[in-house]
Amino acid sequence: MFKKSLLIMLLILVVAAISFWLNRDSWLADFNQERAVITEQFKHDGQAYGQTTDQQNCLDTTLQQFDGCLGFSCTVNQGVFLKACLSQAKASEGFCDGVPEYRETPTEDDKAWAKYYCWNHNIKGEGCRFLMKQQKYFCSQ
Repeated sequence: MFKKSLLIMLLILVVAAISFWLNRDSWLADFNQERAVITEQFKHDGQAYGQTTDQQNCLDTTLQQFDGCLGFSCTVNQGVFLKACLSQAKASEGFCDGVPEYRETPTEDDKAWAKYYCWNHNIKGEGCRFLMKQQKYFCSQ
């Protein structure tokens, strides 16, 4: 009985793998299309919000929306929102003060700056440092 159950489970797994393999192009196209729509929405929302606020509020709002976000797509979405928001926002006095220069390969000091900013503001989620990298990039331009 055990062997029969194991054989059935293995057969189901093989059928699922073959089905996935045959439909991979369609799945990828659907996934990319869905991501493009979501990205465009976050970009639009970020630009609209940025037209009504300043740079510091863009960062604060993004981090508040992000707080506790655990998924990769959530981090990417908030990064798109922040970049779009900053592109439209009014300048905030002191927004770039103390922000390390953007580098492709961050130094340990750069990493510590982002880590402690997130910790000090009690922002949960590993992607917080990615969002802080957006601020570094913006301030280095």
